[in-house]
Amino acid sequence: MPNKENEMINKDVKEMPKSGNGPAGKPKMKKGMLKRLIVMLFQFYPVLLPVIIFCIVFSAIVSAVPSVFMQNVIAIIEENYKSGDWSGAKGEILKWVFRLGFFYALSLISAFLSAQLGAILTQGFLKKVRGKMFDGMQNLPIKYFDQNTHGDIMSHYTNDVDTLRQLVSQSLPNMITSGISVATVFFIMLYFSVWMALIIVAGVLLMSVITKTIGGNSAKYFIRQQIAVGRAEGFIEEMMNGQKVVKVFCHEKQSGEDFDVINEALYEDSKKANQYANMLMPILNNIGNVLYVVVALAGGLFLMNDVPNVSISGMAFSISIIVPFLNMTKQFTGNISQVSQQVNAIVMGLAGAERIFDLIDEKPEVDDGYVTLVNAVVAPDGTITESKKRTGTWAWKHPHQADGSVTYTLLQGDVRLNEVDFGYEEDKMVLHNVSVFAEPGQKVAFVGATGAGKTTITNLINRFYDIADGKIRYDGININKIKKADLRRSLGIVLQETNLFTGTVMDNIRYGKLDATDEECVAAAKLAGADDFITRLPEGYQTMLTGNGANLSQGQRQLLAIARAAVADPPVMILDEATSSIDTRTEAIVQKGMDSLMEGRTVFVIAHRLSTVKNSDVIMVLDHGHIIERGNHEKLIAEKGTYYRLYTGAFELE
Repeated sequence: MPNKENEMINKDVKEMPKSGNGPAGKPKMKKGMLKRLIVMLFQFYPVLLPVIIFCIVFSAIVSAVPSVFMQNVIAIIEENYKSGDWSGAKGEILKWVFRLGFFYALSLISAFLSAQLGAILTQGFLKKVRGKMFDGMQNLPIKYFDQNTHGDIMSHYTNDVDTLRQLVSQSLPNMITSGISVATVFFIMLYFSVWMALIIVAGVLLMSVITKTIGGNSAKYFIRQQIAVGRAEGFIEEMMNGQKVVKVFCHEKQSGEDFDVINEALYEDSKKANQYANMLMPILNNIGNVLYVVVALAGGLFLMNDVPNVSISGMAFSISIIVPFLNMTKQFTGNISQVSQQVNAIVMGLAGAERIFDLIDEKPEVDDGYVTLVNAVVAPDGTITESKKRTGTWAWKHPHQADGSVTYTLLQGDVRLNEVDFGYEEDKMVLHNVSVFAEPGQKVAFVGATGAGKTTITNLINRFYDIADGKIRYDGININKIKKADLRRSLGIVLQETNLFTGTVMDNIRYGKLDATDEECVAAAKLAGADDFITRLPEGYQTMLTGNGANLSQGQRQLLAIARAAVADPPVMILDEATSSIDTRTEAIVQKGMDSLMEGRTVFVIAHRLSTVKNSDVIMVLDHGHIIERGNHEKLIAEKGTYYRLYTGAFELE
């Protein structure tokens, strides 16, 4: 079905290697997926996995044994029938029955053990894989989350992990069982009769051709289905997050139509995948039935015409060979069908595994820094030493590789950008030759239209992105030399988009400093002006927040974000539209707290309300990535340039 969503899925499919299976080709997964999965299983469970495999193999071999017992029992009956002496037949037959019962008991125990241990291994393995994915995701750069929908990322933890569960708990064990059974039965066939075994081989070759043709098409659409599921979950996640916007702009109909396109693509791929998969088993089962009849006829003809038997055992054709052979034919073709059926489940599981491994293999955020942030003690003579205890004074610990010495620089909050160029894409620069000098304790404001580059500058200071050219220095140290975790620990940030987490109000404030006491959190809330509304909540600071603080107003959520930054008590603050969702009256309350919060700190402020930046030491006016004006409020007003026109309302920022 030609539509936009199918075109997007086709683009993903086209990037996969192709083989000559129709005009579109057949998507293939990366090589070595199964090998990598098995290696990982062995790494996580070096003892448990071999035990489970042994139990599965033993149970599979025992499942082929009844044919041997049947042959011996029939041979005893045949021999006694010819001689007419049945006196010893009962004892011989019972002996074989007891042996068979003993093997079945062992098989039952091994099957029980493999099932129980398999459940432990499967769930434990999935737990470790989810942990590995999440740990790796925490170290990914912001760019990854900008380029991938959150729903598609979530699909790795839900849909892809579920296909992996089916692969590890069902498909692979069934594949091993069926494969071992096929090999064992085939060996027994050769032991009894090569001629009749060759008839089976001819039937199996036909089954293999059909499996390759039908199963190949099924596998192709199962891979497409995995891609389509990720896209569907990504779209649903976006619609859930933006439900208010959808309703405000009466976009329900268009959203439904957009989802129908995605859902239709998923339906088409799932339908075709399952059509091919459901077609395979009836065809293979009927070929097995036909083969059963052919073997019976061939056996009868061989017996009637006294055809010399060729076998490992050296036995001649007899009823004791032909009857078990019929049973083995059903068993053999049934296991071949099981193997064929598992192919699609394995392909689907490996498609999910590939997506999981792609997430695990994503390159983590590069951090070559070696300068760290430490607690410091300053002696009367100015000497700085490191302390293991919290002192309230911080310093940059700078090891020098040249001579092995270590120097300490007090953390003061001196931030300087020198002729910085940056682009989210290499060929599209959004900042051009930007220079900003913020001395300790200064308040620097950025104003300008949306897209001018204000937030981008703050993203570069905390190294969410790395610059293309120029230098950024923090207390005289190139920030590329500072470990990112230590750099960000020294910065307090209130983002334009507020994110609250499931937990109490106190927990969300403490997010800014995990070892903060309740008293410190309350003090931070009072500083930000949030204490008043918090104490009016049903359970005060212990009120549970869910759904990103959906039970709070936008302004209240932003006050908590400010309190979170305040409790961290950093020397540098970045306020990205920190009061954009607060009314004028509340802003006056917050501004008073913000003034206390900003006192003695280096502060970068981004604001559309120019009244909030009037008292800044320096105001930078940006336009399309260039700083076109700089100075304090009085200076810029006197120059009567862009800032003057913005402030007096001659034209709006947007």
